[in-house]
Amino acid sequence: MDQTLKEKIEGLIGSKKIFLFMKGTPEAPMCGFSAGVTNVLRSLGADYGSFNVLSDQTVREGIKEFANWPTIPQLYIEGEFIGGHDIVVELAKTGELQKKLGLPV
Repeated sequence: MDQTLKEKIEGLIGSKKIFLFMKGTPEAPMCGFSAGVTNVLRSLGADYGSFNVLSDQTVREGIKEFANWPTIPQLYIEGEFIGGHDIVVELAKTGELQKKLGLPV
């Protein structure tokens, strides 16, 4: 991976405690999986940053390599890759996501 792209991705992830790479925006998700993750975060009252990968093809492909994860959305908490839609939904069901976010279960 190009060093400049790696630094850009790391900068985005580090810009907020919770960061989501998604298709679209939290207000207008462009795929059902991105909508699902934003719905989970919204239901928890989480304050998070996001990046619309549809706006930058380089980041869209680079984040897949960065996380070694082939799909989007991708959720990061305190710089740690958590997973995509199915993992986020499952972690929320079990209360693990709330624990990672420091929220009451």
